[in-house]
Amino acid sequence: MVYVLFGPPGAGKGTQGARIAAQYGVPTISTGAIFRDNVAAGTPLGLVAKDYMSRGQLVPDEIVVQLVKDRISEPDCAGGFLLDGFPRTINQAEILEVMLNEAGVRIDGVLDFEVDEEELIRRLSGRRTCGKCGATYHIEAVPPRKAGICDQCGSELEQRADDMPEAIRTRLREYQAKTSPVLAFYRERGLLREINANATPDEIYARVEAILGPATVG
Repeated sequence: MVYVLFGPPGAGKGTQGARIAAQYGVPTISTGAIFRDNVAAGTPLGLVAKDYMSRGQLVPDEIVVQLVKDRISEPDCAGGFLLDGFPRTINQAEILEVMLNEAGVRIDGVLDFEVDEEELIRRLSGRRTCGKCGATYHIEAVPPRKAGICDQCGSELEQRADDMPEAIRTRLREYQAKTSPVLAFYRERGLLREINANATPDEIYARVEAILGPATVG
């Protein structure tokens, strides 16, 4: 099985992706992780990517897709994989489509986790972080034992600037602007599966399972 995962910040895409990977026995592939691994290992593609990044330039789509191609050729991807937040552009989607066709692989679907803007703001603006030890909390979902105080080190918790409501709205607008064309690309191909993620993690995962079907492992 091969699925692409999309979802705005706060939609729970990471949580659901981890559950899918564990239940169905497939790896989650993130281009960010691929970049870090290849750069750290000093692979030829990693060195090329590092050169672009060191100059503050975007890594060309062809290199990004080649890194993904190399990753999915590894043994743990034989039974399928999840692509997390990739492709990010129409050009990447088109190159990926050609590459997968050449490899005899097809995308089974694109899972788009949709959440109302106000719910996303509620989720993200409730996050609190300890500036000293880095522990994270949520005032509703994972509150500290004492309000505003870190359980780990007793320091005061902070709300990051990018977790303020207006900053969140800006992030969401940027996300929609970047992803809408890619989602339309997959909608035209009949691959887009929109999932109402205005729910608990268990309820959302039940909706995911209804699309993916029963797992053969896990």
